[in-house]
Amino acid sequence: MRCPFCAHDGSQVKDSRPTEDGTTIRRRRQCESCGARFTTFERIQLRELTVIKSKDRREPFDRDKIHLSVSLACRKRGVEPEQIDQLVSGIQRQLETSGETEIQSKRIGEMVMEGLQQLDSVAYIRFASVYKDFREAKDFEEFAGTVKDLFE
Repeated sequence: MRCPFCAHDGSQVKDSRPTEDGTTIRRRRQCESCGARFTTFERIQLRELTVIKSKDRREPFDRDKIHLSVSLACRKRGVEPEQIDQLVSGIQRQLETSGETEIQSKRIGEMVMEGLQQLDSVAYIRFASVYKDFREAKDFEEFAGTVKDLFE
């Protein structure tokens, strides 16, 4: 593991433990060259996934893109970072265990929408506004009306 401080290739693991949700291993490391300490996280990856985007463009699955989108939707909503991690880990696990190696981006968006619907109604609407490409205020109004029915 390369040191983020001095770029030396050697480091020693000082401590390892699973995260709370059990999907990641947290490792405390110490650089053999400069002695700096840093943390790394390891996740199990069952298979390589490819995302099929619009116009049949393909790109490797990137968990961080989902995490960033969900984090932005949940910003200032009182949603704990652990809840976001659990949502993203759940989506990734579902995709990896589906048996498919190529996933439509639309399917991933729908899975995020389902997860956010359970997590926070405002975050759900925020994500939907980008995902469904709202153009006018009435688009928000119409969508918020459907959300209101869901949460009552």
